[in-house]
Amino acid sequence: MLKQVNTNCYQYFALPSKISRRDEDIIVYPILNPSPAIKANSYYFGHPEWGLNYFQACHRDENFIELWRAVIGSWQDKIVVDIGCGAGNIYASLQPYCGQPQLLLGVDVSLGALRMASKIGYTAVLADAHNLPFVSGFADIVMLNASLHHCDDMARVLQEAAKLLRPGGLLITDHDPQKSAYQFKGIGSLLWELRLPIYKLLKRGGHSTTEEQAWCLATEVHHKACDGVTSEMFHQLLDPMGFKVNIYPHNHTVGAAALKGNYGKPFWKYRLAQRLSGINPSLREAALTLMCVATRMD
Repeated sequence: MLKQVNTNCYQYFALPSKISRRDEDIIVYPILNPSPAIKANSYYFGHPEWGLNYFQACHRDENFIELWRAVIGSWQDKIVVDIGCGAGNIYASLQPYCGQPQLLLGVDVSLGALRMASKIGYTAVLADAHNLPFVSGFADIVMLNASLHHCDDMARVLQEAAKLLRPGGLLITDHDPQKSAYQFKGIGSLLWELRLPIYKLLKRGGHSTTEEQAWCLATEVHHKACDGVTSEMFHQLLDPMGFKVNIYPHNHTVGAAALKGNYGKPFWKYRLAQRLSGINPSLREAALTLMCVATRMD
């Protein structure tokens, strides 16, 4: 049986009159003229097999949990917004450790993914992250994990997310590719492209068939060679909005140690592509991911 929407959350919507109800347990804001990226994310993460595989395999490991626990501490009785929540990986991974939020809003463009998120405790909202339907300044924690690089305009989505936080609120982004780590060229660039048929041959998650691989790649708008997020982008957008910004480059081989400047080493295939492209894998700029932890000061 589907759970009923928590109607107490409607006070946080800027235009509640525009809500349409397509599913009993999901609040739906119509997305007009969706881009190819939005369509791809909707289809891929809502696919009953692919979406479930992603939920079970991604962002559930010990390093991920340790790092996010260290940043959040507790979300007990707080208002939390998870933008690009998918099937609910963050809450599923951290719920045993961080307590129970007062309200957990999950925003995504995929109805299928939101159905899964709703079943594990999210108040699910179908909406475009480029145009969030909420009032400003109501949330204690806003999270975007592996979300920005799936969006057409990363800067616009980051600004939309930041508006939701009240003074003292915490904005967290993670698992978006650091642009400087992916400056592949020459043989390094060729090796990067050759990973795709190898992934498909190995039937790696997200790449088990030609169709699944094509849809998976279509969702990753900014996860390409010479693309990604930068420290400068976070500071340029968030500093003027009154945030104290901390950036933590890291690879996916370290947990909370990333907060102390230990960013670990990229996996071997990335190190090889980086060396062949003239990038030193030991440098901060070669860390695959940037985590941004920003506190709204006023």
